[in-house]
Amino acid sequence: MKSFSGKVVVVTGASSGIGKACVVAFAKAGADVVLASRNEPELKNVTGEISQLGIKTFCVATDVSNESDCKNLIDTTIKNFGRIDVLINSAGISMRALLEDVHLDVIRKVMGINFWGTVYCSKYALPHLLSSQGSLVGISSIAGKTGLPGRTGYSSSKFAMEGFLQTVRIENLKKGLHVLVACPGFTASNIRKEALNASGEKQGESPRDENSMMQPEVVAEKILSAVVKRKRDLVLTTEGKLTVLLSKFFPSLLDKMVYNHMAREKNSPFK
Repeated sequence: MKSFSGKVVVVTGASSGIGKACVVAFAKAGADVVLASRNEPELKNVTGEISQLGIKTFCVATDVSNESDCKNLIDTTIKNFGRIDVLINSAGISMRALLEDVHLDVIRKVMGINFWGTVYCSKYALPHLLSSQGSLVGISSIAGKTGLPGRTGYSSSKFAMEGFLQTVRIENLKKGLHVLVACPGFTASNIRKEALNASGEKQGESPRDENSMMQPEVVAEKILSAVVKRKRDLVLTTEGKLTVLLSKFFPSLLDKMVYNHMAREKNSPFK
């Protein structure tokens, strides 16, 4: 594996899940890592763990739905390290409710974090990534490839993220920028427990068996490898790859399969 010694990696959503796992993976590869998250206490805990690896690191409390917070994250990174080689947009939130029941503020909040957070951080990091000919990474989802019933806001945000990143890739095709869209599939994390219900409250428990899912550490290693190889797309799990294939050739069949699969979830909002 290529050493990231001397490289600077910024990770949003770094206090837990895939974001935290990416922090560990890139730090072990030798990178200096900047951690961003709204959860400042947990962020400091993770930063303390990483600093024991002997690499330079610090954290910045960041609400990615706030443009000024994102600008501060990038400005602070440049002030401390003078460069950015990889930006990993991992901050995310989900929701679970039918469109006919959900408060529109819930969808706005999900879009604010998942989509606008990626836009804000990418916008301010772009000049530095172009300078280093670095990597812009977005943690998307299979929900960005096909609509997931009961998750209108989440799927919409991931579709929007993918369209944004694909456009940024094409705009900078001749400037040496690497853009990776990573779609992990269902991964064990807090995102389902933290998912918002129809009124905007936290769901509180996962409707799925978290132990049977891909672990975030595995996802992080795959993302690290994809950055090294400068891949454009990363779709993990057989289920995810099958979804992408069926969406191209048998979309109506996929609609039925997705409906039936999601309807089997515990306390599904539809049957």
